[in-house]
Amino acid sequence: MTPAKIALAVAAAMACPAAFAQPQPQPEPATTSALAPVLIQGSRSSLLESAETANTGIVTRAQLEARTVYRPGEVLEATPGLVVSQHSGEGKANQFYLRGFNLDHGTDLRTSIDAMPVNQRSHAHGQGWSDLNFLMPELVDLLEYRKGPFYAAEGDFAAAGAVHVSYVNKLEQGVASIGLGGNGYARSFIADSPRLGDGNLLYALELFHNDGPFVVPDAYRKLNGVLRYSEGSRGNGFNVTAMAYSARWHATDQIPQRALADGTLASRFDAIDQTDGGASQRYSLSGAWARSQGTSSTQVNAYVIRNTLRLFSDFTYFMDDPVNGDQFAQPDARVTTGLDASHTWDTPWFGKESESTVGLQLQHDNIFNALQHTRAQQLLSTARQDHILESSVGAYLQNTTRWTPKFRTVAGARADFFRFDVRSDLAANSGRSTDGRVSPKLNLIFGPWNKTEFYASAGSGFHSNDARGTTISVEPGTGAPADKVTPLVGSRGIELGVRSEFIPGVQSTFSLYRLDVASELVFVGDAGTTEAGRASRRVGFELSNYYRASRWLTIDADLAFARARFRGGEAAGDRIPGAVEGVASLALALDKLGPYFGALQLRYFGPRPLVEDNSVRSASTLTWNGRIGYRVGKNTTIELEGYNLTNRKTSAIDYFYASQLRGEAAPVADVHFHPIEARTFRFSLSQRF
Repeated sequence: MTPAKIALAVAAAMACPAAFAQPQPQPEPATTSALAPVLIQGSRSSLLESAETANTGIVTRAQLEARTVYRPGEVLEATPGLVVSQHSGEGKANQFYLRGFNLDHGTDLRTSIDAMPVNQRSHAHGQGWSDLNFLMPELVDLLEYRKGPFYAAEGDFAAAGAVHVSYVNKLEQGVASIGLGGNGYARSFIADSPRLGDGNLLYALELFHNDGPFVVPDAYRKLNGVLRYSEGSRGNGFNVTAMAYSARWHATDQIPQRALADGTLASRFDAIDQTDGGASQRYSLSGAWARSQGTSSTQVNAYVIRNTLRLFSDFTYFMDDPVNGDQFAQPDARVTTGLDASHTWDTPWFGKESESTVGLQLQHDNIFNALQHTRAQQLLSTARQDHILESSVGAYLQNTTRWTPKFRTVAGARADFFRFDVRSDLAANSGRSTDGRVSPKLNLIFGPWNKTEFYASAGSGFHSNDARGTTISVEPGTGAPADKVTPLVGSRGIELGVRSEFIPGVQSTFSLYRLDVASELVFVGDAGTTEAGRASRRVGFELSNYYRASRWLTIDADLAFARARFRGGEAAGDRIPGAVEGVASLALALDKLGPYFGALQLRYFGPRPLVEDNSVRSASTLTWNGRIGYRVGKNTTIELEGYNLTNRKTSAIDYFYASQLRGEAAPVADVHFHPIEARTFRFSLSQRF
């Protein structure tokens, strides 16, 4: 059974209408028998006899509502071992850490919302750019996660994992809320799904403002809306959805430690260049259709997305231009169109319970981006300007067969073909390239015995490189020869895992994994983007626990560790800069205490190497967030949320590279950091109608 079918069963068991799940929704669990039905324990779904690996998971609406998030992207932190951070203004795509990766703004973590890809290929600032600021937490119905390259439906950017978010089709009640808080925080939100004809019209509108604790306020302003018409159910129905998001912000980027130590900056919330910032827009139109008949089901998702970004950054200050400074702009405008289709049917082999899925995934990106030298957001010169046409076709086949009552397999393969067409302002860097890959997958599942299952998985995956790197011949600005990169970079993984519910009320998973990547994508500070690097290997373990301690208390406790190394042996060293090693989280959720409810969350990610020889390391980061709420009658809720409750002065992210301040005679290699937010509180009032 695929995670989409699991999600379907969860939604049916909760009697909660839900949006079409990604990557392929399946019929309601009435006839398929390759895997047992999903059971529900409180707000956590049981995946025994249904999961493909120990690191496949479903996070339900009830679990998500119990969590506290500072920014929308932190909804994804419901995925065990995943950390979502920020190193710039709030409108910028988040920073992600998972399985020993500093994923920058989304590389090697495939993300989608309602089957629409969030990752942006060949982006001006970073490959796989994943801007989640248009996410509305109140509309999220399910979050599905998969880790490792073991799933046939997952293609580009899914080496470390994939997270798929589904919105609701229908709300049980309309909701209106208003929030106020420290540092200029203000948010208003309204949503409802009234009956219209044979279906429901879901609408939602969000207005948001936040300054943050910075010397020059973020002044982050966004307008965000969703409009959806839907009919039928997840397995038999359709929806059409329009989304619109627009934002503008000032950015306080990472700062060098020496500027704080010598008094150049008076505060850790200050910046060298106070003219950094950006603006972004996202508009999309999508449709989803699903039909189930007997023992088969079909789903089709189609979308068109318009993304624009104008981003101004300055990471090196006066190193390249002592007069005007080093600020650069990275404008990016694109239209992405795509189609995902899948068909699932029963395929009994020799009397064994079995089902198969075939899928087709098409995507085309029409991209205009550039790298420009600016001063106070005013254009000085253009380093390069490109028009990119990037197209891909992915096809996959997956089969699930139960060979005995205690042994089943999930085997599959996908084939991907990419075409890159780069039209550069420098003719030598224009050109076309193509590449393709076949990625086999195999998962063996044993059990359950005493409510415990064992998993052995192997598979290969890939990530695409920036199209501009596949055709480049000379370095813009210098004319020096440049090396082309491999268009599609392969990855290979193996994993052993266990999932158990042997202890009453406790659900636990544990896994050991190894992941090899043929070329690491790494952040380059003075270029402000990601570049292809050396081959790498990660070995690690993950432990996840969910405990329903009582009718009013649930506990999530997760722990992960990874050893990340470059392969090939170079004198510079084998450590991967920024690769996260240890991650831990603890979340307590309290409810059904009369009118009261609340939550308390700890998030920890440990020290990280910042240079290849491990001579410079970051400190660890630990934060406590929490909330307390009170229900006034059935429909009114008052909440107080607190972030960084212990007011720790630590970093959200650290880098080590050379920069030059005004007055310095030469560049200085230094740690550059972005601080976590100071302790702040937010008050909200919600009314259901």
